[in-house]
Amino acid sequence: MPRGVFITLEGLDGSGKTTQIKRLAAWLTRRGQEPVLLRQPGGTPTGDRIREILLSSRSSALAPMTEMALMFADRAQAIAEVLQPALDAGRVVLCDRFTDSTEAYQGGGRQLGSAAVLDLHRLICGGLQPDLTLLLLPSFEASLARARHRNKRMETETGTDEGRFESEKDAFFRRVWEKYREIAAREPARVVLIEGDLTIDEVHEQIVESVAERLLTAAQKR
Repeated sequence: MPRGVFITLEGLDGSGKTTQIKRLAAWLTRRGQEPVLLRQPGGTPTGDRIREILLSSRSSALAPMTEMALMFADRAQAIAEVLQPALDAGRVVLCDRFTDSTEAYQGGGRQLGSAAVLDLHRLICGGLQPDLTLLLLPSFEASLARARHRNKRMETETGTDEGRFESEKDAFFRRVWEKYREIAAREPARVVLIEGDLTIDEVHEQIVESVAERLLTAAQKR
C-alpha cells in the first residue's frame, strides 16, 4: 500500500484555518479522496484532555517547558493512534497544526528557541514531516482581532474556555508571526505561504491549486 499524503494547515488563531480545512476536506471528498481530519492539540481521547489543560485560561501558571512537553505528548498519541495508521492505509490526512505550531508558539512566542522544538520533534515524532504545509498569514492585526473575538464567542455559546493563549500580549503574537515567516523561508519546498487579507474564496483557490499539485506529485511517485 503506497503511503498516504500528510497535509497541515498553520497560522495564528483567527487566520481562517478552520474554515479552509473544512472547504479543502469537501473538495477532496468530491474527488473521491475523503480525508482523515485531525487537530492539534486534540484529536484523540487523550489529546482532548491535554487540549483542555493547554488552552484553558485556568492553566495560567503552566511553565513554558511544561506547555511544550504537553504539546509533544499530544502529538505522539495522535501519530500512534490516528496519523500513522491513516498514512499507512494510503489516506490523505488534513491536520490543523503540527510541529510548526510548536516552533512558532513555544519556540518563538515563549522564546524557547527552534533548536529545542526540533530536537523533540526528531525524538518524539521520528522526524515525521508533512508533505505539504499551508501557512495562512493574513495581516497580523486582523488575525489577532479575529482570534480574540472568536474565543470570547465560543465561551459565550458553548461554555468552552480556550482563551489562554489569546490573553497574551501583542508582543507574544508578533514573535509567533515572525517565527512562522522564518519557517516558511527555511522550508520553501514544503511550506506554501498564503498571505494578505484575501477573501475566503481567494484563499481556497490557492490552497486547492497547491494541494492538487502535491497530490499529482505523490501519485507520480507511486
